Amino acid sequence: MPGFSAASAVAATLDIPRLFNQAHWIVKSVMGLLAVMFVVGVYIIIYKWLYVRRATTESTRFNDSFWRSRDIEQIYKQAQALKNSPISQMFVAGYTELAKLASDANLKGDREGNLANIERALRRAQLVETTKLESMVPFLATTGSSAPFIGLFGTVMGILFAFIDMAPDPNGPAKPAASSLTSVGPHIAEALFATAIGLVAAIPAVMAYNYFTRRIRVLRSEMDMFEQDYLNIIKRHFLR
Repeated sequence: MPGFSAASAVAATLDIPRLFNQAHWIVKSVMGLLAVMFVVGVYIIIYKWLYVRRATTESTRFNDSFWRSRDIEQIYKQAQALKNSPISQMFVAGYTELAKLASDANLKGDREGNLANIERALRRAQLVETTKLESMVPFLATTGSSAPFIGLFGTVMGILFAFIDMAPDPNGPAKPAASSLTSVGPHIAEALFATAIGLVAAIPAVMAYNYFTRRIRVLRSEMDMFEQDYLNIIKRHFLR
């Protein structure tokens, strides 16, 4: 069948290593850069997915333990075991500051000053945990926004070189139109392949960035709520 034969011919000529090897060195550099961005992006997506999933799971476990148990020492031990939970690490920071104030016999002194010290400890821990959650995620945004344009640059340069090859030699005989198209076709294919690599690198990066941004926003909201709840408990039971 003619359609099947044409499709088979196209598949047979789509030789990716050959397209890369025959490309101009500028187009090769663009393809190499995009390939590196794609590989690094895939690594970040897998790593951050596992990290955020552990953080969410352990935060849920710690919240259950925190509200179910009435023994603060037991809660502290549980928090130390759940090191991937940003909420548990906030509790550890607040508990450590509370224990420091208790050891200084200062809990009955300046109530507002003690509460401010604990709040600062919680805020520092929240900042550290937020930085951990957001680490490497900006690279996905950079890849998603820049990879298509980098690929487009490779395409423009490839087509430019293809048309330069097509141009007649002023000191030589004129090139037949058929031979010119035959020689320029592979160069245009190489150029368009750079754009394809850019899209392959950008699309999963954008989707992953949006996903991680939403999940991190949820965890930050939970940290804000936990800070308020923890400070209220400290006010009621320790800084009366």
